[in-house]
Amino acid sequence: MTLRLDLLRHGETELGGGLRGSLDDALTEKGWAQMRAAVVEQGPWDRLVSSPLQRCARFAEELGAQLGLPVLLDKDLQELHFGAWEGQSAAALMETDAEALGLFWADPYSFTPPQGEPVVGFSTRVLAAVERLQAAYAGEQVLLISHGGVMRLLLAQARGLPREQLLNVEVGHGALFSLTVESGLLLKEAI
Repeated sequence: MTLRLDLLRHGETELGGGLRGSLDDALTEKGWAQMRAAVVEQGPWDRLVSSPLQRCARFAEELGAQLGLPVLLDKDLQELHFGAWEGQSAAALMETDAEALGLFWADPYSFTPPQGEPVVGFSTRVLAAVERLQAAYAGEQVLLISHGGVMRLLLAQARGLPREQLLNVEVGHGALFSLTVESGLLLKEAI
């Protein structure tokens, strides 16, 4: 059976852009508005699944209460941990660590930020979480509230992109995409 998995990226956060990773900053009012606007006339969902970081989880809790839906928080759907780069913008890193940033952008699977989580490990944990969702909720429509990196990974897989193109996938704040997930972790982007 197929799982319909809608992906919603969190909105703008209080500490701004850059590599947020495992930093747990809150949404701005604009961020709340971005997410609320994204779900208008969407669904219907059978349940909500969210990263436990507050920029995702607080919205999931609000929406779950409004819709009367259960909310599952899954730590395996958190953003990539960027190590020493957490909280820094690409512009700042270009001044301090341009060569390393270039290596990461060229092939994030081959270069790990200092003290960061390897993308191959990130990919393994995120895909395992999605596989668990498919096994548990096949036949349902689930809204997954998560992060840009998680969504890029799933969309790149669904689109059959080579791993070097992972960071080329555009996912704005409050962006909503739909996938179908078959057993065996066959991901397809839904139209």
